[in-house]
Amino acid sequence: MHLVPLCYLLLIFQGSLGQFPRACVSSKNLLEKKCCPTWSGDGSPCGQLSGRGSCQEIQLSRAPQGPQFPFSRVDDREEWPSVFYNRTCQCSGNFMGFNCGDCKFGFLGPNCLERRLLLRRNIFDLSIPEKNKFLAYLNLAKHTISSDYVIPISTFAQINNGSTPIFRDIKIYDLFVWMHYYVSRDTLLGGSSVWRDIDFAHEAPGFLPWHRFFLLLWEQEIQKLTGDVSFTIPYWDWRDAEECTICTDEYMGGGHPTNPNILSPASFFSSWQVICSRSEEYNAQQAICNATEEGPLLRSPGNHDRVRTPRLPTSADVESCLSLTQYEAGSMDRAANFSFRNTLEGFANPLTGIADASQSSMHNALHIYMNGTMSQVQGSANDPIFILHHAFVDSIFEQWLRRHRPLQEVYPAANAPIGHNRESYMVPFIPVYTNGEFFIPSRDLGYDYAYLAEPAPDFFQEFVRPYLERASQIWQWLVPAAAIGGVITAIIIGLASLLCRKKRKRFSEEEQPLLIEKEDYLSGTYQTNL
Repeated sequence: MHLVPLCYLLLIFQGSLGQFPRACVSSKNLLEKKCCPTWSGDGSPCGQLSGRGSCQEIQLSRAPQGPQFPFSRVDDREEWPSVFYNRTCQCSGNFMGFNCGDCKFGFLGPNCLERRLLLRRNIFDLSIPEKNKFLAYLNLAKHTISSDYVIPISTFAQINNGSTPIFRDIKIYDLFVWMHYYVSRDTLLGGSSVWRDIDFAHEAPGFLPWHRFFLLLWEQEIQKLTGDVSFTIPYWDWRDAEECTICTDEYMGGGHPTNPNILSPASFFSSWQVICSRSEEYNAQQAICNATEEGPLLRSPGNHDRVRTPRLPTSADVESCLSLTQYEAGSMDRAANFSFRNTLEGFANPLTGIADASQSSMHNALHIYMNGTMSQVQGSANDPIFILHHAFVDSIFEQWLRRHRPLQEVYPAANAPIGHNRESYMVPFIPVYTNGEFFIPSRDLGYDYAYLAEPAPDFFQEFVRPYLERASQIWQWLVPAAAIGGVITAIIIGLASLLCRKKRKRFSEEEQPLLIEKEDYLSGTYQTNL
């Protein structure tokens, strides 16, 4: 991609930057389109001297996209992250991270060789000290500047196409709020025009893998911030709930005594300020969120539109959703019928699998029910309930993976909405990861859920049972094969017996020598025994 034509396009269609490692935001990095920071362990780019990774060209998928986005090269998230970088660290073995300095999920140790499995638990099963520690970690993340990442505060054109970069520090919790905003924001088309029918993390196949990676990355950042390598995100099991049971001051914040739209002053989160919640204002200004504080966290659970969302999801809803065998179907967007993803996301009736634009169920129901900051997609991650909610949604995704055991090919390779194909890189992460990489069981990523946890497989389960399952699938062929084999065996035995009788008859004739050579004797005996 040539820089001059690209810059001209971006001057017209005010694009914006993504989530950037602090080590990659100099004008030199942006002009060279290279993000390959050194690893402090050996001082080489991507830890190459230690075999951790190397700086390589990004290979973009050329699979066709769906028809939902009729533009090309008007949004800097297209073909992510090629507008900004065409070379990043590609990590080897069990290493990951923008400089290959971290271990892949599920591994630990100086050389990332120690396998581990962490357990995500129901928040109500945490002890009081464990619950208070979780709340304290959230507060710490909300008030600690990220040492690794920064965000842009203006468009690509406004920073002179990379020659005069303008970035801003951001707190760790707010970084994830900003990323969720950025991946779901509207496309700015110049003037007062925007394109709303675009989302790189929702309303399409990537919804579940994207949020799975998002939560893992958030979990990893908290582990690094606190030094608590065993930290895991708790979940809120909202099945059959009649009210917001975690909306108390002991947990995620109760209601204010005089203002039903804000949190109780006794809550951990009453002083939190939200960011990236004014999407219409950004669109009118053709600008992106710059993480300026915009007011208190809003929440009024239950005071929502009950026509759109009559109730919270039930156990029957979840079970019916899990029974859907197709991960994706039809248009692969919010109009898809009989799609597990679309039904779990909440755009289809969980009891029928039929898309219904007038209703919000399952995942969407919880967002609508909270009736506040969490009810607007782009700013929803401001509310810490977002984390607990999406952890439980991820656990339902995990149940589906275990029940149906889909091959990687089940995830659509082509014709999904923009950014959602199997080999598309997820926005706005650097280094790059594909949607397909996280369409795998949670155990392969180093975590499990307490209510789904199974004992470690024994020898029979791990080695013998898979073969027996395969054998059961071909049993209809084994029975006739055994019968045919029996007939053939009987024929062979009959022929062998006939030959033996002839051999003995020949030995009894008068011209037979009185003495038999040893080799002939042994040979005759062997044939007789056979």
